[in-house]
Formats: sequence, structure tokens, C-alpha cells
Amino acid sequence: MTNVLILGAGKQAEGCAWYLANESSVEKIGIASRSEGSIDKLMKSIGSKKLAKHILDVTDKKETKEVMEGYDAAINALPTRETSYASLEASIEVGLDMVDMLEEYHRKPDKYEMEGLDLPEGMSVEEYGEHLHEKALENDVTFVDGMGFAPGLTNFTLGKGLREMDKGKSAIARCGGIPEKKAAEKRPLKYMITWAFDHVLREYMIKSPAIKNGERTEIQALTEHKKFIFDKFGQDEELECAVTPGMPSFVYTRSELEETYEKTVRWPGHYDAIKTFKECGMLDNEPIPVRGKEVVPREVLSAAVTPKLKPEKGDKDVCVMWNTAEGEKNGEPLRIDYYMWDEADAETGLTAMQRTTGFPPAITAEMLAKDKIPEKGIVPPEDCIKNEIYEEMMERLEKVDIQVLEEKR
Repeated sequence: MTNVLILGAGKQAEGCAWYLANESSVEKIGIASRSEGSIDKLMKSIGSKKLAKHILDVTDKKETKEVMEGYDAAINALPTRETSYASLEASIEVGLDMVDMLEEYHRKPDKYEMEGLDLPEGMSVEEYGEHLHEKALENDVTFVDGMGFAPGLTNFTLGKGLREMDKGKSAIARCGGIPEKKAAEKRPLKYMITWAFDHVLREYMIKSPAIKNGERTEIQALTEHKKFIFDKFGQDEELECAVTPGMPSFVYTRSELEETYEKTVRWPGHYDAIKTFKECGMLDNEPIPVRGKEVVPREVLSAAVTPKLKPEKGDKDVCVMWNTAEGEKNGEPLRIDYYMWDEADAETGLTAMQRTTGFPPAITAEMLAKDKIPEKGIVPPEDCIKNEIYEEMMERLEKVDIQVLEEKR
């Protein structure tokens, strides 16, 4: 009997649960959240007898470990660093393989805006990440790190492209979730919420690990802002992209590259508006006095804008990807591009973001439960979704109509 535990009961957890309930051989799917209402809503939406309820706060390590002991693998679909690292520690201690969806390389934790992450006393951020990796190795645990759409699909497609080259020179990911065009035109920022918006705003402010001109560095979010035409899968749309955090592991796992970073795709005009908010201080995280009270500008902006960005009935989203790997093969230049245009599924009711972010970790968790992934420790997607595992991943995604086009030139 194959059992998979999902930590979280939000939109992305629903995507994972739908896949496991309908497209896998997993027999029991645990849904764990401290919100019973969220669990009930998810279970009603999926409508499968495979689902089991666990009312759980993952920061309670003892209780979390007790729940984990009944499963063969787990998926962390929780949105914060605090809950991500808490569940990672518990899974390592109990010996449970796990997939995590956060845009974080837990072996090299992001040192900006800690979001409640509490480091062990006397341990630096860098020491903490390596400590977790070594502990996972000791306990024979596989922690697939940053598995979803971005990071995730971006990592293992670019990883595959680079493996086909004798020498890789660059790996650039361009990806993002956007509203369908008609839904974008009626919203401020030309954006629709399909992911925790507070976390989106955080990504617009922090620096991202990157390699530029052969040197490891950090790039401020929203730089390298460019427009492009997406003309695959019958589309012909002008879009824009700018640097945000996304593939932090590549800086360490592909350190020989001359250039690597990720850019998030949006409709034209989005980033000019965000830059204006940023220049006005509305994305700052430090409290300011307003009429005798302390308020955080970013929290005010999020509270004011979020209701205007929520999907309305009939609104659909799209997930777009254009990744480029460049290098050499047999002494000649080689470029491999990966394209995806995935739309919300009217039949299942799942958004494109739920499909592209939820299905890859669900597939990976089933692989872990069946001991198909041999790597141990904290392992990013580019280092474990490869060869026959990569082929199986792509075949299973294509079966649910998530298509990735590979073009070599």
C-alpha cells in the first residue's frame, strides 16, 4: 500500500491531491493543515475516498512526526519558510522522504527576509543548510527541493538541456503565471492571484543568487526587464519578464556556467506599476507611523490590492515558460529552448498554476514512495529528475495535457 502525505490544504495542495487521487496508484492521501475548514473544502472538491484528514500544526514537531510515521512520502505545500523548514526537520528525524514546493534551496537558505525562520542557537544560515543536508544523508532521507513549476519544471528541463552539451555556458528560465488576456485587461497590475500574494511581493524586493559573467553574484529583483513575443502553441503574445528568485540551486549545482538566473513572466505594464509602488516605498517591510499607529507599507498594499486581484467566476489563468540552455556540442554552438503554455482546465476546475505547480511534486512523491529516486540528502530537481526519471515525468505530464516543447538549434 502506497501512502502520501500532503502538508497544506491550499490551492497548490489541491493540485497535488487531485493528481494523486485521479492519476496515480497511491492508495492513501493524507491532507494535513491546522485549518479543518480548509481540509474539508479540499476534500469536498476532490471527492475521493483515498483522502484522510489530519488537523496539524507543523511547528508542533512531535505531533508532525507522529502523523508522518504513517506515510511513505510527503509533499510540503505550505507557503512560508517557517513551516517549510519545520516540516523538513521533522521528516529528516522520522526518516520520511519529502518533496518541497517552496522557491528555496534549503541547503543554501535565502538570508533575506527570514519570514519567521528560527535558526538553531549559535548556527548561521549557511551552517544550518549544510547541517540539514548532512542530517538527511545520515538518516537516508531524500528531500527533493523546490519542485513545482518554478522552481521545478524550469530546473529539470534546463538540467536536461545542459546534460546534452559537452560544455554548458548559460541557463536562463523565463516563466510565470498570468491571467488570460481578457481577465488581465480588467485588473490593476494586469495580474490575478493564483499564489500567496504576500510571497509574490516579497519576491519583488529581495536579491536573487545568480551567475553573471562567470562570477557568482546577487541580482536585485525586477532588473533585466525585457519584453518578448511568445509564438508557440498557436499563441502570438507580447509579454515581459524581469529577474526574481526562482532557481537558487543552479548557482551551486551548475557553478561552471557563465550565466544563470530566472525571470518571471507578466503582461506588459505590470512591472512598471510594481516599480512605481517600490519607488514610493509601498513594498517596504519596515513599519512607519501613520496617525499615531505603526503600519507596514507592504501589508497595507497587499490588503488593499488583494481583493481586486482575486479570480472571479469565469476567469482563467495561464502558465507560460520559455527556458534557454546554451553551450557547445562537438565544438559547435548548441542552444536548446523549452516552451510551455498551459491553461486552466474547465473540466477539472483546476487552474493552470495548480496543474503546473501541483502535478510535478505529486509525481515526484509517488516516485519517492516507490524508491525510484536514489539520490539522498537535499537534492534539487536538476540533479534527480534525469534520464529515465525525466522521461517518465514528461510522459506523465503529457498524459494530463501539460506539454513542453523542446527545440534545438
